[in-house]
Amino acid sequence: MKRTNWRPLLVLLPFIVLIGLFQLAPLVWVIINSLFNDSGSLSLSNYQQVLTSPFYLQAFEHSLIIALSSSVIGLILATIGCASLRHTSKRVRNGLLAFANMTSNFVGVPLAFAFVIILGFNGMITLILRHIGWLGGFNLYNTSGLTVIYSYFQIPLAMLLLYPAFDALKKDWQEAAFLLGADNKYYWRRIALPVLTPALLGTFIILIANGLGTYATVYALTSGNYNIVTVRIASLVSGDIFLEPNLAAAISVLLMVILVVITVINQKVIQRSYHVS
Repeated sequence: MKRTNWRPLLVLLPFIVLIGLFQLAPLVWVIINSLFNDSGSLSLSNYQQVLTSPFYLQAFEHSLIIALSSSVIGLILATIGCASLRHTSKRVRNGLLAFANMTSNFVGVPLAFAFVIILGFNGMITLILRHIGWLGGFNLYNTSGLTVIYSYFQIPLAMLLLYPAFDALKKDWQEAAFLLGADNKYYWRRIALPVLTPALLGTFIILIANGLGTYATVYALTSGNYNIVTVRIASLVSGDIFLEPNLAAAISVLLMVILVVITVINQKVIQRSYHVS
């Protein structure tokens, strides 16, 4: 091989080292430790315990429900928002995107504290809606309440990810469709949405991963009393009563498997959408 062909690899060497140290090495460590039991021998007992325990299965159920629900809400509202941004002035558009960037990073303890003040049991909006009879049985500290909180940072994140795809839609396509007799619904159903499908699916997967990996917000809001996967992992590696890092590693591996399966399905659907379009 010629000497010049090695230069790109030399440039990528620092990146490869970083990936190996901070991505691959922890992943391998987690997988290996998940295969050892408390006595230090190789075993699948950790996986058996997770897959047969109603408590841990409930954690996965809660995490998937909240992540999927907030991702669907975030994707729908962000799609509508990005479509509307295309019809605003550049100044307004830049301001809203900057605001979306700020709110997508407003997570953790500050976000939980803000929602407690607004929608907690004695929150400002809670008291107002309860007074006029609109609130019903809403509870900030259960699945529906956490879905609302997750949606708060899922929507702006989805807008930031989707806007470049919407910005790539050319006005000439819509004008040509109208000239050929298509209405606005037909344009979005047969032209715009097929073009946007890969971006929509890719954004949906990122939102699911973001929802499944969220920890600080729900922990700050519920003090770790709500049963989701990230809280269970944290309690097993830093709990005050007992530590079970191998069991936490098994839960982490199962969570990664779920994300891999969802990603593979997403890639298959994206490939079909490219083929169809």
